[in-house]
Amino acid sequence: MSASPARSTHTLEAGRQASLDSYAIVDTAPERAYDDIASLACAICATSAAAITLVDRERQWFKSSIGLEHSETPRSESICAVAIRTPHELLEVRDVLANPNIPMRPTDRDGALLRFYAGMPILAADGQALGTVCVFDNEPRTLTRAQREALGALARQTQHLLELRRYAMQQQRLLHERDTVARKLEHDRADLQRRHDDLVHVASHDPLTGLLNRAALEKLRHRPEAMQRLEAAGYALSVVDIDHFKQVNDRYGHLLGDRALRAVAEVISSCIRHGDLAVRYGGEEFLLVLPATPLSGAFEVAERIRTQMSTLALPFQVTVSIGVAGGDPQLDTPEQVFDRADQALYRAKASGRDRVIADNTSRV
Repeated sequence: MSASPARSTHTLEAGRQASLDSYAIVDTAPERAYDDIASLACAICATSAAAITLVDRERQWFKSSIGLEHSETPRSESICAVAIRTPHELLEVRDVLANPNIPMRPTDRDGALLRFYAGMPILAADGQALGTVCVFDNEPRTLTRAQREALGALARQTQHLLELRRYAMQQQRLLHERDTVARKLEHDRADLQRRHDDLVHVASHDPLTGLLNRAALEKLRHRPEAMQRLEAAGYALSVVDIDHFKQVNDRYGHLLGDRALRAVAEVISSCIRHGDLAVRYGGEEFLLVLPATPLSGAFEVAERIRTQMSTLALPFQVTVSIGVAGGDPQLDTPEQVFDRADQALYRAKASGRDRVIADNTSRV
């Protein structure tokens, strides 16, 4: 069964309107390129008025016009709406008043009747008729063959302008999409970097105190360039141990024990210098690595940490014992320096706790 004429016409018009909409040109500002085409049409055809019209849903809109009163008119009053019914032919009406098939009565800017009309349809790339390049005059007349051909050429030039406009819009859309993708990629890259940094931080830091963990220290030890810089400048080690920490856990519980660990870690962080490393080495034991520091300087830092324990806002007193050691970078391995600091810590605990003991065999 074939489609009804009304439905077929509606489908064709929907396709034509979609083609016009794809150029997004209706209601745009005047442009010199279109005005030049209208001026050429007027000059070549020796008429008093000319226009580039686009037939929209319910109206005829003028992209450019010369000598006309309005910038748009109802579609029902548009001769151009009749012209686009034959997309490949120029519509020429010698005398509007004498043509009963043309009920429209166009007027010029002074309100005078325009009796002559000639319009060449402007075609889209898909062949749809969008509007016309048209001319008007106050007196009946007939175009020459050359004038008709010129109107056809101007309609084709208008089509080229429309295609350039659509191409520019497509390029702008592609650039926008590319910029959007680039911004998303950068956002995703930054997000991945943040997640990577978070994972690295989690892997290298103690979750309770926020200090470096033992795994991070081991990783540092296996980086030759890091150890070379550390040993070249000399360094000292301090081992910090919370006194009677097992009793704290037994008497006050692990929640307050964890609070005490965090408080001690905060004191350590506030007392060490930029470039020093603080590591939670064991349960209640901390290790400090102090680059380019003599034994006397390491002792001062340790003593500052010890005395700051009295300021902790805890429901019980916390003290620490600290062993300090240093060595000659050319003669001592890190393990040897650590062993001496650990022995110094042992002597600090054996001699009453709450004190700093420096290893007396250190050579730095």
